[in-house]
Parts: sequence; structure tokens; C-alpha cells
Amino acid sequence: MEIFHEMLNIIAEAAILLFEFMGVFTIIAAGIQGCWNYIRHDSLTRLKLAKGMAMGLEFKLGSEILRTVMVRDFKEIAIVGAIIALRAALTLLIHWEIRTEKAEVETEARESKG
Repeated sequence: MEIFHEMLNIIAEAAILLFEFMGVFTIIAAGIQGCWNYIRHDSLTRLKLAKGMAMGLEFKLGSEILRTVMVRDFKEIAIVGAIIALRAALTLLIHWEIRTEKAEVETEARESKG
């Protein structure tokens, strides 16, 4: 039984590192692309940046959820729970920003056609 527990820990740690890496990479890539779009005066810069940030946060949230497998005491659970709550709140705010920005872009597109 101890072997399975160790295997689970190794797999979970590897997945956590992978998801953390992907989250950081995605956020950095979105930030660089956002800077480039801003310099080019792309009207969809905010929307594209928000989507990239949301995707990066989804990876980071996934790693935190997996991290709950590794916790051993209530203090660790509370800390991981707080991190998950904060990242979930950030994700919700970014998705709200995406919806708002999409609505503005669609309104501008309709007004320019009319």
C-alpha cells in the first residue's frame, strides 16, 4: 500500500509542476503578446490579454487542486483552500472582463457597419 501512496505522490508532484509551468508560460506568453498588440494599437488587445490570463490561471488552479492530494494537516488545507478561492475569484473576474469586452467589441462593430 505504501508503494501506491508513493507513486501517487510522485505522479501528483510531476503533474503539479507541469501545470504550474504551463500556467506561468501561458501568462508570460499572453503578456508578451499583449505588449505587442498594444504597440500595434490592436483594438482587441484587452480581450486577447484577458483570455490568455484566464487560460494561465486555469492551469494554476488545476495545480492547486492537485496539491490538495499532498496536504497532511488542517493548516495546509486552509492555505491551499485560500489559494484556490483567490485564483477562482481572479478567474471569474477575468471571465467577466472578457464578456464585457466582447460585448463592447460587438457593439462597436455593429455601430461601424450601420
